[in-house]
Amino acid sequence: MKSSLFESAPLLRIVIYLMSGILIGEFAGRLFPLMPVFVIVLAFTALLWKYEMLQSVGISLCFLLLGMHLIVSQKDALQVVWPDAEVCYEAVVLSEPVEKPKTMAVDVLITGSGRKLKCYLSKDHRSRMLRIGDGLRIQSLIRPIGEWRIGTFDYKRYMETHGFTGSTFVTGRKWQRAQVTLVSINRLDRTRIFFLKLRSRLLGRLRTHDGNADAYAVVAAMVLGDKTTLSKDLREVYSVTGASHVLALSGLHLGIIYMLLSWLLAGRRWQLPAMLAIILSVWAFVFLVGMTISVVRSATMLTVYSLLSLGHRDKMSLNVLAFAAIVMLMTNPLSLFDVGFLMSFAAVASILLFSPLFQGFLPQGYLLEHPLVRWVSSMVVVSLSAQVGVAPLIAYYFGRLSTFFLITNFIVIPAVTLILYGSLVVLLVPSLAYILLYSVSWLNVILGYISRLPGATIEMHPTPLQTVMVYVIIVACYLLIGRIVPKVGWSPSRKGL
Repeated sequence: MKSSLFESAPLLRIVIYLMSGILIGEFAGRLFPLMPVFVIVLAFTALLWKYEMLQSVGISLCFLLLGMHLIVSQKDALQVVWPDAEVCYEAVVLSEPVEKPKTMAVDVLITGSGRKLKCYLSKDHRSRMLRIGDGLRIQSLIRPIGEWRIGTFDYKRYMETHGFTGSTFVTGRKWQRAQVTLVSINRLDRTRIFFLKLRSRLLGRLRTHDGNADAYAVVAAMVLGDKTTLSKDLREVYSVTGASHVLALSGLHLGIIYMLLSWLLAGRRWQLPAMLAIILSVWAFVFLVGMTISVVRSATMLTVYSLLSLGHRDKMSLNVLAFAAIVMLMTNPLSLFDVGFLMSFAAVASILLFSPLFQGFLPQGYLLEHPLVRWVSSMVVVSLSAQVGVAPLIAYYFGRLSTFFLITNFIVIPAVTLILYGSLVVLLVPSLAYILLYSVSWLNVILGYISRLPGATIEMHPTPLQTVMVYVIIVACYLLIGRIVPKVGWSPSRKGL
């Protein structure tokens, strides 16, 4: 560990200043004209090319100001003054209807302005039959997003992070299906609607009529990112057992798909075309599952990984993770306040940092001779490393820690692989869906049994300050180990950096 984190991963410093600027802009607002100051600082920084130290300070300040500008500009764009009276507008449905106690909730995109709304329709046969891509003509009163909290959940910030600018309730007589034009919608939104409609059709192939709703809900979440059918009880089982991460599409799922594509398209002769085909397929899958934050992060890292692999360079590193964070924060700075963003990056960063340390405690010669032992040790190391990074966030946001997460991972991670491959078969041969769902129902049964074991979860509710202090301690421990390890003659692998 001779080099520091910042020397091994220079983009890490940049992402820290970018995140700091976003935090300052979120809580302090527009303190001064940000863009003119940014341009001035950038110009002075360019002139300091002979003074390395001063130029580094200037670059850091530029990204701090950029973060402030991005978050303030995005929040300004989300502030819409809606009329006090009912308005008529055309919209396209972006999500499957979700049944609420008194309404059916759907996400809609106004075709004229491109604004996203959370739309609550009167519960009836017509609203239940809506599908993604359906056009609507609506007359209603649109209201700004309300401010309310439940524990650590900030509803308004969640809605802003996902691009919603208002909500509306529509009675049964004030909306109807209509043929709407998507010409005024930007190309990205049109592409997303196309893939969401395709996902809806693929989900239909996974459905059966045998009443196995929980098994279908798990498959839909794991394979195509649709969590709307997950029941509260099922979510609780996966949360208590520490298996919630398999319900949220992430690097695990995309990595399995990437390995399958690499195996199918392997060949040195057509390496560049094959790699481009893999990258395009990965991003098509990202659109198909709704472009969730964890999947976008994983796809960005896999894209960089693929491009670096062409030049036989060091591939998956903390620097690549920092690059993915910079891209995502510059695209949507409000992502910084999304629990999915925080947990995704915390888990991967922790794996990259702590896996080499934990691996160093194991006898490498013995592992190389015993593949099964190597697989078990690798599973333990990765699971423990990820848990170090996400445990404080889990405790803060969800008020619990799973004690059986290690056992659970030995069950769910192989299961995810089988479910993904099995789903590909079912999508080609829908009549085999019942076999897949029957297998998943047994997974639910096993996790349900684990969730009922004594001491399966530890309840705790740390404050924001306590959560931050835990991370300070984790970083301090990592740096301390970096100081001690060379002195005792042990040198763990540095592959993570």
